[in-house]
Amino acid sequence: MSREQSNCVRIEEIHKLTAPGSGPQKSQNDWAYLASSLLLAILTASMWAQVAAPSGEVETVFSQARALYVDVHQNPELSGHEMQTAGKLASRLRALGYEVTEHVGGSGIVALLKNGPGPTVMLRTELDALPVEEKTGLPYASKMRTKDDAGRDVPVMHACGHDLHMASLMGTATIMANTKSAWHGTLMLIGQPAEETITGAKKMIDDGLFTRFPKPDVAVALHTSNELPAGKVGIASGYRYANADSVRITIYGKGGHGSAPHTTVDPIVIAARTILALQTITSREVKPGEAAVVTVGYVQAGTKNNIIPDQAELGLTVRSYKPEIRKQVLAAISRITKAEAQAAGAQREPLIEHYEATDAVYNEPALAQRLKPVLESALGKDNVAVAEPIMGSEDFSYFIAQGVPSFFFGLGGANPQKYAQAKAAGENLPSNHSSLFAPDLDPALRTGIAAEVAVLRNLLSGSAEELRKSAQQQSSY
Repeated sequence: MSREQSNCVRIEEIHKLTAPGSGPQKSQNDWAYLASSLLLAILTASMWAQVAAPSGEVETVFSQARALYVDVHQNPELSGHEMQTAGKLASRLRALGYEVTEHVGGSGIVALLKNGPGPTVMLRTELDALPVEEKTGLPYASKMRTKDDAGRDVPVMHACGHDLHMASLMGTATIMANTKSAWHGTLMLIGQPAEETITGAKKMIDDGLFTRFPKPDVAVALHTSNELPAGKVGIASGYRYANADSVRITIYGKGGHGSAPHTTVDPIVIAARTILALQTITSREVKPGEAAVVTVGYVQAGTKNNIIPDQAELGLTVRSYKPEIRKQVLAAISRITKAEAQAAGAQREPLIEHYEATDAVYNEPALAQRLKPVLESALGKDNVAVAEPIMGSEDFSYFIAQGVPSFFFGLGGANPQKYAQAKAAGENLPSNHSSLFAPDLDPALRTGIAAEVAVLRNLLSGSAEELRKSAQQQSSY
């Protein structure tokens, strides 16, 4: 029996008990039953209203949030060039009453909504897209092309869900602005540029994000993927994303004719040996059970089949969680690279450039423990999963490094039916950064808004001191 049917039964019973002429003839037990029935009906209706209200709130903003999604999906912008995208968010937030500052750290935006005393909570979305040609076949698929920073003509696509993150934030921002009686404190919304190049968060911090504006007591973000079906969210306690280090290695040899290798020092052979030797770091040097990845993503060398070149270049991405493992792996890469060159008789030591890095994203266990039941209440217990840490990276870690406790959770994006079919077949759906990546928009967007509103209202419900203490408490998860 549904809640509505149950309420109707109670009301019919009450009508019978209060029918004309029935009152004086009713026993004391009948009147007790009447009182309890009235109370139960009121409580049931109240509970149903509390469950239905978030869904109703989401529906009031859904069409506008969806329209924004379609707009930014069709008009993506590359990292560091998100001026139109930022402008769209800024104008909408101003119209809702937020104090908006643009051009923070480049094209970043900061929007503040002050609602009395209380904590400051930051919700962040990314603005940038990727140089990927969209092949989803969607009616609103991106057809954009532009020049990248190197002057190359490239396609552009929101292949990592940042469009969904922006639409979720805007829906959430609207609900929070329209329901100020449900929370107190300061809501700080961040539109961050250049997440894909892991430079945007640092630029915003360097431009005074936490000095020109209030430093938040807690920072919140979500990220969508096909790791979960739409309608669900995933929570990780502790490590969520990995340290990421980009390493460029230039191996110097001695070029010559391909028919006379004995007169050369072949950098391609040195590179091949180095690539194989680097794989022994995770298999033979890192303690079993500790997480580390060393991937050689590109090899560039030579121009013609019968010419041995003077040098070869390798591009590496290195992932880890723990600082000590990170240090060990990077040191091993340097040691092995130099040793292989020396073993081959290279007269010049390789150049090893550590040119890009971001730290791991760590979720405070106390926050994960606090917000898990909040999300279960908002979305249903079956729709909140425990998420495994992954080796992807996020420059959200720069905010954490400033001493801001983090809650970074996952948003399911996969079509539930396709997700189930893929699981049954042991296959994977298109991942983030794929030309085929396309979240199941409507249920994912509704869930993103509902989840963010629930989390923000909970965090903005007490004092700043209480929230800071809560975020730092030791907890089991």
